[in-house]
Amino acid sequence: MMAQERVRLVAGLGNPGKAYRETRHNAGFMVLEKVAASFSIGLDKQKFQTQHGRGKIEGVQVILAQPLAYMNNSGPPIKHLAGYFRISCEDLLIIHDDIDLAYGRIKIKKKGGHGGHNGLKSLMHAFGGGDFARIRIGVGRSSERIRVADHVLGRYSAEESKYLERVITRARDAVVTILTKGIAVGMNRYNDKRISFPS
Repeated sequence: MMAQERVRLVAGLGNPGKAYRETRHNAGFMVLEKVAASFSIGLDKQKFQTQHGRGKIEGVQVILAQPLAYMNNSGPPIKHLAGYFRISCEDLLIIHDDIDLAYGRIKIKKKGGHGGHNGLKSLMHAFGGGDFARIRIGVGRSSERIRVADHVLGRYSAEESKYLERVITRARDAVVTILTKGIAVGMNRYNDKRISFPS
């Protein structure tokens, strides 16, 4: 009997629906969609409150998924999908926004806590811990005195929007690096690298 080929589950976090499409909280969705488009993987299947697709990224078998539940209930859909495909935490990669990173920064972590992020809280509750890799996409904090929720659910500023494609593409490249070369190489290549935007 042949050994089952290893499959990786890459999930981008966000809120479903047009109203949230271009918001900071949906950075994970944006990156996942960029990965899917780059490797011709259709996100056209629905199961367990996820939208997902299966394909290969440079020879690596992957399932790309977006929860169709709201951010604070992201965990159960991803947990059910992982269970269905028999994917363990070590083969799970989560992409999410992070207000504690400056806009445009990317940070890869092998595992960790939730840092107050509702999507990660839900995932950690569903999986019984935080032993899964994640790519944090910096969306920064507001310089104005507005609530954190209003900031992350808000749309990118005109200035941020100019460079958004660059940020999303860089995060896509980080996903590919992790899948094909490993998380240590990804961390070395992307962590603590400042991204400079022309003034």
